[in-house]
Amino acid sequence: MSTSGGRAKELGTFLRTRRGSLTPHQVGLPDTGAPRRVPGLRREEVARLASISTDYYTRIEQGRMPASAPVLESLTRALHLTTDQRTYLLGLAGRPPAEPPAGATSGLGEHNRRLLAQLDASPAVVITAATDVLAWNPLAATLLTDFGRFPEAERNFVWLLFNDPVLRSRYEDWTDAALACVAYLRMHTARRPDDPRLLRLLARMAGHADFQHWWQAREVAVHGSGSKRFRHPLTGGLDLDWDTLTSSTAPDQHIIVWSAAPGSVSERGLRVLAAHAAERTAREPAPAT
Repeated sequence: MSTSGGRAKELGTFLRTRRGSLTPHQVGLPDTGAPRRVPGLRREEVARLASISTDYYTRIEQGRMPASAPVLESLTRALHLTTDQRTYLLGLAGRPPAEPPAGATSGLGEHNRRLLAQLDASPAVVITAATDVLAWNPLAATLLTDFGRFPEAERNFVWLLFNDPVLRSRYEDWTDAALACVAYLRMHTARRPDDPRLLRLLARMAGHADFQHWWQAREVAVHGSGSKRFRHPLTGGLDLDWDTLTSSTAPDQHIIVWSAAPGSVSERGLRVLAAHAAERTAREPAPAT
């Protein structure tokens, strides 16, 4: 998807996927009950909902004609797109929101390095938009996985989530975590279709059946915060909230921080892991980068 033609093709595929996921009843159209050759809405139904001609919509879906901004908004409403799906659609059409320049991540930002060093009660990692792991604190290595065990080329959160049995086992609902990561990456392709880190990751994930299945579903989402349940052999279940922090001096780098509700069992569990991480660091001092 590195050319304008590739984007147009992906835009058409995305539109087909979205209309294929809807029923006439969901968009307020009468359903006659007549058999349909394909699931979901027909092209003429989408065109009617978007107030454009069927020929115009067909050309857009086939990548033979660009869509104007008003038409994109009409398609957003017609296909009941979420905010993230709309952003993805606009990115494919060449109208993405402002982004930091590609390749902005050349190393760990000094502010992020300092903040990470000062976080000792919360697990934290620094990742790029393509989910490359740039740095982590000892508590994150204890909670998730020892990122230092892997060569730098393999320190990608999505790659490890699918291929590292330790990280995979830490998530009580691994499928939910994996789906969220795939949706985030799919969103990133609209913003940065030529990102070499992303292209390398996609090439490496080509043989993973689950990843490919979810990737082709074209679900898109960006979440800056949320909650996940972890399971660790030292503490059992941990209910942790996560937040994304972005520095203005390194906008292509994000710090993911996990925390627990004050006074909760999970907070006590984090203290246990923090003590274990401190003991391990004292025994085997090693830099996190």
